[in-house]
Amino acid sequence: MPALLERLGCEVAAINLETDGRFPRAPEPVAANLGALEQLVRASGAEVGFATDPDVDRLALVSDEGRAIGEDWTLALAARLVLRYRPGPVVVNLSTSRIVDDVAAEAGAHVLRSPVGEVNVAVRMREEGAAIGGEGNGGVILSEVHLGRDAPVGAALLLQMLLEDNMSLSAVISRYPRYAIVKDKLDRPNAPLDAVYDALHAGFAGADADTQDGLRLAWADRWVHVRPSGTEPIVRVIAEAPTESEARDLVARSRVPLDALR
Repeated sequence: MPALLERLGCEVAAINLETDGRFPRAPEPVAANLGALEQLVRASGAEVGFATDPDVDRLALVSDEGRAIGEDWTLALAARLVLRYRPGPVVVNLSTSRIVDDVAAEAGAHVLRSPVGEVNVAVRMREEGAAIGGEGNGGVILSEVHLGRDAPVGAALLLQMLLEDNMSLSAVISRYPRYAIVKDKLDRPNAPLDAVYDALHAGFAGADADTQDGLRLAWADRWVHVRPSGTEPIVRVIAEAPTESEARDLVARSRVPLDALR
């Protein structure tokens, strides 16, 4: 990553580059884990901060104000650039922020959703001839490079966007609606989840339902996704809404039929 940034003409200030097998912070590049990078951005006067996970396929951003903006912005802003040059849909998973929908709509493109999992997104991208795709955890997939999440590719796209827009990162994101995502999980009940999905359908009448991967219920400005994990004996409940309290309310209401099975 530093070598790429320097070849792209960046002045790089960096921390935690030692390749000694020890990761000096909690590995997920979520905002709560990026305090040291926020401090570095402020101290160095950087235009943008980049953070990755240990295998460098997820990219998170710190704005010029020294604030981690959340990994859901990475794919949305990469799509903002790519859609200027290439028509086609954007493919994301069912738990990706709807900020991607707002960016795609601005470009006259539409968003297609796949089950959670990098391979599911990649297969759908290939089938649909997608312009760009990825996951809301900071994973950007650009098919011209390869059908896999790639943080250096994401960084290059973000830098190109900043160059073309001639605006700060904080100014770019201020143009869009803000959403809050709340993520919860609970032990998987020893019973089929069909009854849970039926109860949620009934309790959230009027929502658009997607059953590719558990159940995702969506409205114009919010959604909730209930799905069994493919790697752990848990059920994940993820909701997004204009405010954190509204997202938490969606999570709480969605947990009721799950808790009844436990």
